[in-house]
Amino acid sequence: MMAINRYRLKALSKNNKSAKRTEKLLNDIDHLIGTILLGNNFVNIFASSIATVLAIKLWGEGSVVLASITLTFVILIFAETTPKTFAAKNPEKIALPAAIIIETLIKLFKPFVWLIAKISKIILRLLGVKDDKQDNNLSSEELKMIVGDAKPIIASNYQKMLLNIIDLEKVKVEDIMIPRHELISVDINKPDEIVKQLGRIQHTRLLTYDNSSDNITGILHMRDVVNLYAKGNFSISNVLELIREPYFVPEGTSLAHQLEHFQQQQRRLGLIVDEYGEVRGLVVLEDILEEIVGQFTSNQNESIEEITQQKDGSYLVDPRISIRELNTMLKINLSVTKAKTLNGLILEELQSIPKRDISLKINNILIEIMQISEQTIKLVKLTKLD
Repeated sequence: MMAINRYRLKALSKNNKSAKRTEKLLNDIDHLIGTILLGNNFVNIFASSIATVLAIKLWGEGSVVLASITLTFVILIFAETTPKTFAAKNPEKIALPAAIIIETLIKLFKPFVWLIAKISKIILRLLGVKDDKQDNNLSSEELKMIVGDAKPIIASNYQKMLLNIIDLEKVKVEDIMIPRHELISVDINKPDEIVKQLGRIQHTRLLTYDNSSDNITGILHMRDVVNLYAKGNFSISNVLELIREPYFVPEGTSLAHQLEHFQQQQRRLGLIVDEYGEVRGLVVLEDILEEIVGQFTSNQNESIEEITQQKDGSYLVDPRISIRELNTMLKINLSVTKAKTLNGLILEELQSIPKRDISLKINNILIEIMQISEQTIKLVKLTKLD
């Protein structure tokens, strides 16, 4: 009963009456265990009494010890170890038929079992043991272990996707966002600048603002602009009419919730704002999907520029790279609890703006600052230490 797979039992109970009966018994674990132990102890004690009486009548009082040793050996082999090991290895084969017998015994001895359970609970309460209901809900870590153990059933690539989906609740939007300083935007009050940006932009969307870059007014989709060109209706006034209202995402939102929000709002990107309403970055639907299935877009050049391996085994790294991406690519384990980028992690450790030729060690990673420009770290060198 205890060894049976609860999830397989739940699946079997849809079409199997014995499985449904077994599931019902397991939901009332107090009466189940009480009845089994009542029967088990009654049979063992009764057998011991019979063996003792027979031994005294046949061989005298001196044979009681011998009878006890012999009976203990018999019970351990034929009533405990062998049948219970067999049942543990074949739980469905034993539990489903036995459920009918146990259910009948529970009904017969229910008053007695109820009394025993009540007395036990009173004693446990006096000892300070609380009568809390067992929580059968799986934690994310337990669920990951189940997925990990299902390797023979689930292909490794799908298994990895499932594990990534489970982790979506732990990852926040700011962990994968495009930082504010990397976003391309244009002032709607400067027509000439708009035309220049449209001519050189390499992205599919362009942010717009009114006078101040902190005052984001919307998002311009390049596909809409191309349609204007195709129809011969291109003008600054028509372009400004294409600006879509921005969609804001609170900082701290998990990727699991944001994926659901994107689906409900039918959007593909959102501007991440902090508690003061200031824009911190941009989160894109494709980046959330990449957290599940891995990188599938064609921006491999960006990764190559961010991390370059040297002949000595070290890496030249752009410190603006996110720590999560760095951990994935180099298979390291830098903390992401406070800082989100490598630059932020270095500043967090040093508590000041560093100078060139400064080195620091975090976990088993040696970080050397190679280039600094305008009080900003431009290039670092990472070396894995054994």
